[in-house]
Order: sequence, then structure tokens, then C-alpha cells
Amino acid sequence: MDFDLTPEQKLLQQATQEFAWEKIRPGACERDEKGLFPHELIPEMARLGLFGTMIPDRYGGADLDSLSLAIVIEEVARVDGAMALIVASHNSLCTGHIYAFGNESQKKKYLPCLAKGEKLGGWALTEPESGSDAAALQTIAVRQGNQWILNGGKMFTTQGSTAGIYVIMASTHAQNGKDGISAFIVEKETPGLTVGKVENKLGVRASDTAALHLEDVQIPLENLLGQENTGFPQAMQVLEGGRIGIGAMGVGLARGAMEEAIKYARQRKQFGKAIAEFEAIQWMLADMATEIDAARLLVYKAAFLRDQGQPYRQAGSLAKLYASEVAMRATSKAIQIHGGYGYLKDSPVERYFRDAKLCEIGEGTSEIQRLIISRELLQ
Repeated sequence: MDFDLTPEQKLLQQATQEFAWEKIRPGACERDEKGLFPHELIPEMARLGLFGTMIPDRYGGADLDSLSLAIVIEEVARVDGAMALIVASHNSLCTGHIYAFGNESQKKKYLPCLAKGEKLGGWALTEPESGSDAAALQTIAVRQGNQWILNGGKMFTTQGSTAGIYVIMASTHAQNGKDGISAFIVEKETPGLTVGKVENKLGVRASDTAALHLEDVQIPLENLLGQENTGFPQAMQVLEGGRIGIGAMGVGLARGAMEEAIKYARQRKQFGKAIAEFEAIQWMLADMATEIDAARLLVYKAAFLRDQGQPYRQAGSLAKLYASEVAMRATSKAIQIHGGYGYLKDSPVERYFRDAKLCEIGEGTSEIQRLIISRELLQ
């Protein structure tokens, strides 16, 4: 058993860490406060290869593995959860879906611009009446001649207003429930596709989350992803991979909060000495460090299994569940260590706390993860 990263992974980790600290961190608070999408950083992140991490170089990607993507997401989340979500969702959802289930023609057409960050990807599954119960979606797709006609609405779409390419799930045989769902590639400029409300969120505020409206959206037959009526299992597989990314995001947020807490505890003096000398503070830091390491190991194990082509559904859910809840506990403790200062907008730990909450909700709530884990155990 080898716990060392490869030399290539260590270089990637260092390069991402330096970029995140020098380029992403300085504007994180302002972007969060104003809800500003980081348009100016996208080209720089693309040049670093952050938007095509797992895409082969023949399609313009970096041709790396799942563990490498987890490393990238952790390092970005360490300074800004919103930026980590952009990287995670773009790679794992839209781009990952097309790479996993697209035919060669679709891959050649769409993956290069996604992998190079020329266009961002959006992935539209959730609807007002379809959240954890993904099979209850009401968006429909009807085949007419050489086209598909899509009608319906989506919500909580990450990169909803900033994406150039979407993967949209719609019902092609509503009477069949989850066995009647298909996945489609839809370009933003397609007539009838409009962006609705851009959400004003608790956390990850610089990440774009928006509703989509589809009214008689006409797309070619060849924009069907995979086989008709296989969209639901496709989506579930895509989410399995995405959970590794959300787990890595949780680890990064927890680590960033812990580092801020350590720095503050060394500086803050009470009763004549730094609060880092008090046992109560030391124990909180010890608990944070222990749980963060455990969460990272779960994330790395899930990524390793995926890279080895082994089943990782349970491992991904374990990693996502534990890392997301560790992120909440660590960010909460970091605020407690900061005391009143931690409750102010001037403190990064307040932002980490708000960002961390998404990890318990996105890509399947903690309750859904427990359901998946228990079902795997009882099979």
C-alpha cells in the first residue's frame, strides 16, 4: 500500500496551490460579497488545465486521473469554495457526461472547447418537483422528424447562466418513469432556451446557479447522448463520480478553515498568553486535523477505485458523506476559535462555513448518501 502521490501529482498539487493562493484567494471575499462570477480567472484556470483534467489530450484535455482532479479541487477549495465548485461541476458533470456516454462525433465536437475552457459546461437534472427524486422530472423531449423538441424547466443549474454547453435530462417516455429518461446536448444559443432566475445563495456565491426554461427547443437527433431512455442510469453514474469531487471540496474547505484557525490561535492573546496554549483550543484543532485526514483518505480511496476501474459507488458516497460533514464541523470549530471575529464578514472562516453547507446538499444530500451506503451494505 503506497500513500505517496506520484511526482506528476505532486507537481500538479504545487502548481494548483500556488495559483490558488496568488490568483484566486485575493478576490475571494469580494466575489462572495457581491456574487461576482470570476470571468477574468477562467482563461488562466484553463491554461493551467483545470477544465479538462480527466479528458484525453486528443480532445484537448490534460489526460489525468480522478485522484488528480480531487487534488486540484481540494487545493482550490482551500481558498475559495465557489471556484472549487466551478472546477468540480464543469469536469465531473457536463464534460464528464459527454466523455463517458458521447459517441466519437459528439466528443470531437464538444470536448475540445470544454476541456480548454473556451466554453463552460452546465448539467441540468434538478427541477422544482424533482430533487432527490430525480426520476420525477417533468421536462419532456418529443421526437419530430429529424429533431428533438424539448419543453420544460430546470433549476439549481451550476453554470446556469455562464455555460455555453448543457447536458439536459428530459423524459422521452414519461409512462416508464426513470426508464423513460434521456440525456441531450444543448448549446446555449439554441432558440427557445433561456436563462431564468440567477439564485442569490447562502454560500459559494461566486458560483453561478440559475434556472433554465425550455420552450420548443429544437435540437438535432444526433444530440441525444447514448441510447434513448438510458439517461437516468447515465445521470446516476455521473453523480457517482461527482461525489468524489464534492468530497474533495469538503476536505479543502475544512483544511482552509483549520489553517485560518491555527494562525488566529497563535496570534490571539487572552489572559496573558496565546489562545493556542489553551487545552480547549488544542483539542478542537486536534479533532479537526484527525477528521480532515480521515476524510481525505476516503476521497483518495474512492478516486483510486475509480481509476482502477473497480466499483466505487459506496466508496464515493462514504467519501462525500463524511467529508461534507467534516467540513461543517471544522468550519464551525474555526468560527468558535475566532470567537466574535469569526462571526464577521471580514473573516474567511465565516465564508468557509457558508460554502461548506452546500457539500451536504449538492450531488445528493447526506440522507441520500446514507441510503446508498446502506443499500450497498445490505445487498
